[in-house]
Amino acid sequence: MATPLVVSEVAKSFTMHLRDGIRLPVVSGVSFSVRQGECVVLGGPSGVGKSSILKMLYGNYAVDAGQILIEHQGHLVDLAHAAPRAVLEVRRDTLGYVSQFLRVVPRVPALDVVAEPLLARGVAQDEARERASELLAKLNLPHELWQLPPATFSGGEQQRVNIARGFITDHPILLLDEPTASLDAKNRRVVVEMIAAKKSKGVALLGIFHDEEVRDAVADRILDVSAFSPRKAAA
Repeated sequence: MATPLVVSEVAKSFTMHLRDGIRLPVVSGVSFSVRQGECVVLGGPSGVGKSSILKMLYGNYAVDAGQILIEHQGHLVDLAHAAPRAVLEVRRDTLGYVSQFLRVVPRVPALDVVAEPLLARGVAQDEARERASELLAKLNLPHELWQLPPATFSGGEQQRVNIARGFITDHPILLLDEPTASLDAKNRRVVVEMIAAKKSKGVALLGIFHDEEVRDAVADRILDVSAFSPRKAAA
């Protein structure tokens, strides 16, 4: 399918239960698609709902209305209404996600943290670790850190582990939430190259990049999320 991700009329709000059930609208009418080999960047000021859109697409946030259609193993799955088991299957095989923060089991070495997504898909341990080693080296993480748990690392070192873990698989769709936020210029350039490599393999990418230089380097299109903000419409 040339367009593996289609979002149609998606809406999201939060209910503030500690404030008499006040309903806070986040986004409404969100509609766009991402083609194979394309990187679409979510733009707009802070607070308009960019991260919320990514979290809805990954199934971390419930959707009030609309559809999130993902091509998964030859058929379409609407993640907005899919059962939890179906969401987990899509995450394992089709939809990858690089968040701003590394969340892993304590005391697991960085090398195994990166290799784990491949192990979950049935790849042999030696092969998974070899691929993890290649990515950690590409991202300039010192070799002496590979056997240490990432909880002891700096923010930039943790993010490099996070990126390696997110990029290690061949998911056909990849969500990127500020992957370069904690990186120095050298490693930002490495991530730009990694995104270009994913695009050349036909991966559909959707991301948030506040770094203007990185955004300009990777974006095929910028989608202004302000257009979907109910607060802007009310203003």
